[in-house]
This record gives sequence, structure tokens and C-alpha cells, in this order.
Amino acid sequence: FKTCPGRVLCKLPCSGEKEVDLAVQSAKAAFKIWSQMSGMERCRVMLEAARIIREQREEIATMETINNGKSILEARVDIDVSWQCLEYYAGLAGSLAGEHIQLPGGSFGYTRREPLGVCVGIGAWNYPFQIACWKSAPALACGNAMVFKPSPFTPISVLRLAEIFTEAGVPKGLFNVVQGGAATGQLLCHHPDVAKISFTGSVPTGMKIMEMAAKGIKPVTLELGGKSPLIIFSDADLENAVKGALMANFLTQGEVCCNGTRVFVERKILDTFTKEVVKRTQKIKVGDPLLEDTRMGALINQPHLNRVQGFIKQAKEQGAQVLCGGDLYVPDDPKLKNGYYMRPCVLGNCKDDMTCVKEEIFGPVMAILPFDTEEEVVERANATKFGLAGGVFTRDIQKAHRVVAALKAGMCFINNYNVSPVELPFGGYKFSGFGRENGRAAIEYYSQLKTVCVEMGDVESVF
Repeated sequence: FKTCPGRVLCKLPCSGEKEVDLAVQSAKAAFKIWSQMSGMERCRVMLEAARIIREQREEIATMETINNGKSILEARVDIDVSWQCLEYYAGLAGSLAGEHIQLPGGSFGYTRREPLGVCVGIGAWNYPFQIACWKSAPALACGNAMVFKPSPFTPISVLRLAEIFTEAGVPKGLFNVVQGGAATGQLLCHHPDVAKISFTGSVPTGMKIMEMAAKGIKPVTLELGGKSPLIIFSDADLENAVKGALMANFLTQGEVCCNGTRVFVERKILDTFTKEVVKRTQKIKVGDPLLEDTRMGALINQPHLNRVQGFIKQAKEQGAQVLCGGDLYVPDDPKLKNGYYMRPCVLGNCKDDMTCVKEEIFGPVMAILPFDTEEEVVERANATKFGLAGGVFTRDIQKAHRVVAALKAGMCFINNYNVSPVELPFGGYKFSGFGRENGRAAIEYYSQLKTVCVEMGDVESVF
């Protein structure tokens, strides 16, 4: 692989009805074998897959950088999170169990936690490899099979994951990959042998998937968009808060669903905070994502770059002030001249009713908004259809806990932002979706409970 911004990496055929059915039937056959294995047997295979990913970290991270455009530094973190996710669920696989309940007269009941069957994972283009691991690890730990469809913009690295699962010893076909866009996704959602759908992506697509799943009474997990608030109180550690704001807005070129893009700053420190954020933002090195000192790579494609630029243009028209960045960036290296680069942007003089504050931009654009009181900022923070994440920076720990308790969001951060330990559930409220990835909570979404009631005496009959 070489960095090829603006050029074709490879061409892959889209999976049609025949290919989707073959993938599902292959997964169905593998499920019969995998689901009958003990949790410890599944654990060993998943640990082997994690080991391979860990050993091939650099190779996979390089592939992911070329696949997506993010910096190699971030791609390495993604790969680390991926193998950690597999290790975590491998550890849970051997402990999955129901419970025993004693009933009157020596009778008893028990529950069995059973797999669903063939699960479908539909990934997004911002974290291709990591999302595939987030979805497949709990699914496989519970005894399911998975058919995964990556975004057509980032089709490559998930194929390596499929190879790794095979090398680790899963039954042939247990983790299948199909390629394609909306039409392929529809075929997966409508397939009668698919038991569950897990989707990461946009709200409109999530709505369509939910509608399609409803026709087959299929459970869904939806991890959708966000317009998350980041609240900076005047008593916060300023240095830490500035770092948090950068982490909350500029990771993966700002193409992160849980980014804290509405930065509410207490008016007492507005000028000081804004000045420092602008200074730090201007120092972010944009360019070749494979270079060690690059901190921001290229956006995913030309249409998306145009969309982000359109938001900035509209923000200026509505009265926002571009404090830095927002313009296209052309690296000195001639081989990068066709890349989809822009300088990270900070917007000031923002108001709650501006489009740049209400809508998800999904690019490196931070909007700064002043506030005066805790009550006011909580109300404004919650005044959105989204509810994926939220953050608070303050030295007052009681205030921190009080504010995050009031935020209508599924993932909240105190004095940090955009950390996603695999041990903790990840997911949103409201239009940001439902269901959870990661943590023990994900087990609930990849398994089902069976109740068994055992009578030890004579049947009590009313007849």
C-alpha cells in the first residue's frame, strides 16, 4: 500500500442477492458448530485472534490509515482498542450463564442464555476495523455468527479481520464480509435467516434499517449521530479543558459521532479559553497521515469535504466568526495535492439556533458558545434531538456529577473526552440510537434468555 489521496485504491464488486444469501447460509452453517462449543473453547479462539491483531498492529494500522485517511498515530490506537475488545469478550465467553431459582415444593426453574443466530453488522467509514471488532467480539462470544458489511468508502481492513478470525480457528464462514452500499444493506436486513442487525451510521439510514428490521421482528442496535455538548466551567483546569476540547473535536478529522462539537464556555473565561484553543488548533499539523508527526489526515472523500465546507460557509452567513482554519489545505508534497485536506476550524460568536450548532457537521469544526449559569447551560445542552455524548470540565466534583446526571446522553465524560474503554457500554439516547456496544451490556443485545420451569411433584390442575 502507498498513500494515494484522491486516487483509486482498489475496486471491489458489490454483493448482490446471490452473494448475500451465500454469506448468510455460510454463516448459518458455521453457527451450528460455533454455538455448540463451550464458552472456554470460544474464548481460546478469540484470544488467538486478539494475539494476531496485536502482533500485526503496525501492518493493520498502516492499512487502516490508507483505508480511511486518519493519522497513523490514531490508527494504532484503533487497532489496540480492537484487540483489547476481543480479549475482553473472550474473557466473558466462559462466564456467560443463566441463573437457578428455587420454587415451592422442591421445584425449581432456571434460565439459559442462548445465542441469536446469524447477526448482521453494518459499519461506518470513520473507524472501519474497530467498529467491526466492537460488533463481532460480543456476537461471537455469545455463540453467534456474523455477516459484516463495511462502508463502501472503507472496504479494505475488515477483510483482514475476516482472515485473522479464520487463522485463529473459527469455523469457516463464521465471520463473513459482503461489500456494497445501500442495496446490499437492504438485502441483509430483509434476509429471513438474519436474526439481528447492528448498525453504526447516520440517523436517516438508521431509521430505514429500523423499518426494514420491523418487518421481520428483528432486534436492532443503532449507534447513530450526535451533536454533543462539552461544558467548560470557569473553575476548570484551563490547560486540561483546552486539551479536552481539541480531543472532542479534531480526532479522525472531526469525523466522530460522539464529538463534543458544541463547546459551552462559562463567560468568565470565554476570551482566555478561546484564545488558547485557537492557538493550539493553528499548530495542528495537517498532511500525510503516514508521517509520525502528522496529527490530522484527509477527510474521507470530495463530497464530504464539500459538505463540511458548506457548513462553514453557511455559519459565516448566519453570523458566526471563523477564528481560525476552515479553508482547504494543499500539502507541499506533490503526491498529496489531490487529497481532501482542510485546516481545523474554530467558530466564535455562535448562537444556539445556527445550523452549525444544531446539525452534525462530521468534520473538524468546533463551535464555541458562552454561558452564564449551570441551570442555563444544562437546558441548552439538552435542547437537541441527539443524545450520544456529553462532557464536563470542572474542579467541583459535586457539580460535575450533578451536571452529567442532568445531561440526556448515553456517554458522559468528566474532565476528559473521547475515551472509550471496552469495559464500559457505549451508545446513545433519543435520535442517537439505542442498544449498547461494549461492556457487559452488549451481551444483552447479542443473546436471548430461555426460561425452564421444572416441576418435582404432581401437576396442580384446575381441570
